Order: sequence, then structure tokens, then C-alpha cells
Amino acid sequence: MVYDYIVQNYKKGEPIFLSELPGESRDYLRQEMKQLVDGGKLERLYNGVYYLSYVTILGTKGKVSIDCYIEKKYLNANGRISGYVTGLQLANQYGFTTQNPSCHEICSNEATTKQRKQYVDGNTIIVYKPVVDITEENKSALQFLDLMSVIDKYSEITGAALTAALKRFVEMIRVDFSVVKELLPLYPDRVYRNIYEGGLMGELV
Repeated sequence: MVYDYIVQNYKKGEPIFLSELPGESRDYLRQEMKQLVDGGKLERLYNGVYYLSYVTILGTKGKVSIDCYIEKKYLNANGRISGYVTGLQLANQYGFTTQNPSCHEICSNEATTKQRKQYVDGNTIIVYKPVVDITEENKSALQFLDLMSVIDKYSEITGAALTAALKRFVEMIRVDFSVVKELLPLYPDRVYRNIYEGGLMGELV
């Protein structure tokens, strides 16, 4: 039974994509899911995406985990690396700014247009199309180049402190500078300037 499978394989708040569920007939699955939603066992996030109904410790209705949704839909679609966090969210995540992002910014192979906004359960997700397909080999280099294209706009630290923070970031996400060199021509000139001003030119030589 579909519900038994879901309970055994999904956690609270984890999005359930219809495409992940076993079964040959999609129409039958949709009917089953509709019945489970009508019966209060599942919540429907939007067409084709559901999550288990649950109550939080505060007694309120549980919500879908937006981080888990982004992870499954955009960052690791079908179990393969397909995206990464970018923009202000990336700068904030690694301590370059204390500004809190008002939305989730993602670069993903799953993007169908250059830039698209999606609203999920009160959250705004902006999805960008990458300059090249994201793979396990180039993900860190692309994320680094994305950061360098906005670092002058978002960073609250400068000089030696910025260089030290950038070097830490490069180490943490394991940037391969031979891949950075290959991809650099796909980015605007200011990225090269920001790398120079950030004290990382030595890495490119």
C-alpha cells in the first residue's frame, strides 16, 4: 500500500515527489494520494508534491521542510549533484555578511529559464540557470565564481580579513582552481577583479 511505503521511507516534513514513488500507473498513484490528502494523512504542497501530516510539539500543524524541499528538487535532483546555494544566501552562510536573505537563491540544472521565482509554503525561492551544467567536478568552482561576482556588493569585511575569509571558504568547499581557470571566461570581468582584490590571484597562476 502506498501509505505504508511513505511512512517507512519518509520523515516528517520531507517532501514526497510523486515521481519518486513506485508504481506503474501514475493515474492510480494520483488517486491514491488524493484519497490520503482527503483523509488527512497527507498534505499537498502543490501538484505532484506532498508531505506527511503531523503536529508539532507546540500543537500546530506541521509544515514541509523548505531546506529538504530545495535539497531534493534543486541541489540533488534524483540523487545526483545538480545545484548549489548562491547570492546573498551564500555570502551570509559563510560569514561575509550579517544581512539576512529574504529568499533562497539557488543555481540549478533543474532551472528551465535564466531566472525563475517559485513560492513554496510562504517561502520565495529564486532559481538561476548555471553558465554550464553543474557536476560534482565543477560545483565548487562555480559556487566560488558566483560568490566572487557578488562579493564586492555583499561583503562587510575588507582587506586582510576578507582574504583570510575567502581562503577559509575555498578550503571548506574544496575549490579546484584549474576548473576555476577554465570557467572564468564565462563570467564578467569584475569577477577577475574581485579575485585580484580579494588576494587570491596567487591561486590562479
